[in-house]
Amino acid sequence: MNKKRLGIGFIGGGFITRFHIQSLIGVRDVDVLGVTSRSKASAEESAGLAKATGVGDAKVYDSITDMGADPAIDALWVCSPNFTREETFEEIEYVISSGKGELIGVTCEKPLGRNVREAKKVLELTKKSCLLDGYLENQVFAPSVTRGKEIVWARGAATTGRPYLARAAEEHSGPHMPWFWEGELQGGGVLNDMMCHSVEEARFMLTEPGKPRNSLTPVSVNAYTACLKWQQPKYAKILSENSGGKTDYLKKPAEDFARSLIEYEDNNKNKLLVETTTSWCFVGAGLRLSMELFGPEYSMFVNTLDSDLKVFFSRNVSGISGEDLVEKQNAESGEMPVVSSETDVYGYTAENRHMVESFLAGKRPNENFDDGLEVTRLLMAAYMSAEQNKTIKLPNPDIDSFIPAVARGEWNPKG
Repeated sequence: MNKKRLGIGFIGGGFITRFHIQSLIGVRDVDVLGVTSRSKASAEESAGLAKATGVGDAKVYDSITDMGADPAIDALWVCSPNFTREETFEEIEYVISSGKGELIGVTCEKPLGRNVREAKKVLELTKKSCLLDGYLENQVFAPSVTRGKEIVWARGAATTGRPYLARAAEEHSGPHMPWFWEGELQGGGVLNDMMCHSVEEARFMLTEPGKPRNSLTPVSVNAYTACLKWQQPKYAKILSENSGGKTDYLKKPAEDFARSLIEYEDNNKNKLLVETTTSWCFVGAGLRLSMELFGPEYSMFVNTLDSDLKVFFSRNVSGISGEDLVEKQNAESGEMPVVSSETDVYGYTAENRHMVESFLAGKRPNENFDDGLEVTRLLMAAYMSAEQNKTIKLPNPDIDSFIPAVARGEWNPKG
């Protein structure tokens, strides 16, 4: 492959696309040349951001087909809503099979699918198109995670034994867009939306450097879900108002809290544990990511709200609500942590650097759709465990056809 720069197009023009575009300031040899979205206004906003930040002279396209047919576009970044996954990849496959366009690769934001059937279909269509594939799981690229793993394995594990327990949590006060709150559109609640991050980050931490992810074998999953805050009438009313009456958490809620315990075995039959917690009912400064790793004589801790920058505003300082200090910011006064570069701290910059470098080199990224499918299987096992109130032993053939009750619009803990 002789290409020296990668021209990319974004499918979806919303919040996560803008996050990726901002991160590309720190990535070489890539140009954002296109955006297409169900909303032309959001596509224009993201294209404008690409131009303003100097990462590419992005054009707005009417469709995936139009963008994929442009010879300047070499790869696609899929950042569109969960409920459009299958149709998105069917159109990408059509672009390739019809000869309308030639592409090197495609990346996809989490989740790969709302369930195992959808995730398998995405992988199947991508293989049929002969495209390189990258699963956009930013937390495994976070600098604190990758550097922490490097140190722990090189010093602690090398002298006293491998780590055996990883904990990961992601918590904030709730998603930006109304569709995220609807189980049937999103594929679930907070478990599907955010535990995907925690499960994969923890698996990455426990995987010995240089070994493939499948060197860890999942043995069982035990999980619990609840709706602690947003089914309360006054909060359900807020969701209803924000969605123009479409979201009804009194009748069709999704879980706003979830936890899981996943048991693995390594190649030496050592027992390893992953403990995850996620919530949409966390009230603090803003988004909190925490990761912990434990071994025989060592431990590692990450908390993104333990930032190196804090500011304080007295009650006499007034201003509009925003997210200029931290994602999902909940206050504008008092002592506040500031995440000075969220795209770097959360791993987006390193993630996109890896995807771009892999595509230009003609190599499949280290984090790819096989990982996305495995994460989906683990999440479905977690939903199954929570619904059946028992530990799910793996492998379980029923997981591949399982659709959670919340994704069917049939889950209501209050009856």
